[in-house]
Amino acid sequence: MSRAAALRAVFACALAATLMLGAACARAAPPVRDGDLIFHASRSAQSLAVQRATGSRYSHMGVVLHRGGRAYVFEAVEPVRYTPLDAWIARGQGGHYVLKRLRQPPDAAQAQRLLAQAERVRGKRYDLAFGWSDDRLYCSELAYKLFDRAMGVRIGKLQRLGDFRLDDPAVKAKLRERYGARVPLGETVVSPAAMFDSPLLETVVSG
Repeated sequence: MSRAAALRAVFACALAATLMLGAACARAAPPVRDGDLIFHASRSAQSLAVQRATGSRYSHMGVVLHRGGRAYVFEAVEPVRYTPLDAWIARGQGGHYVLKRLRQPPDAAQAQRLLAQAERVRGKRYDLAFGWSDDRLYCSELAYKLFDRAMGVRIGKLQRLGDFRLDDPAVKAKLRERYGARVPLGETVVSPAAMFDSPLLETVVSG
């Protein structure tokens, strides 16, 4: 191979690597605003049961909020906390996510109220039983209550636990693990799927 050909090959490899790096960075850093909702399929032990019970690809979600100029996902895990956006995206199955936004996004004052509400519940325990009290919180409950209390906006349809597809084997197994023989079928719940499908939201990007 001539020196010129070798240099061209090196340049081509470097260009390809740069383009791949740029694509990866673009995937990990979508254009976000305070109050955006982000969804993915988590790698948690309960993800499959949530997916099958709700008929949705997505089993986990959070609310995008900025702190110190950096984007975080405020989420209900153990405990309720802020997770850097890129780390949250990388944690999902295949790195896939969907970012949604209210058709009438929060203004600056509303964004501040979302942050204030987040601070009130930061550090709370994760709710394995999916109860509706504020003692413990799960992901979609956290997001629903933040918007309801900060903006008076209710995203997603409230349902009862008994409304979901509970006859699937994976769902049955998880219900036995969490409740034993006494499943609270009348418990008020809001699912990631209900929020994902809300007509109040529009999709910004799917990565």
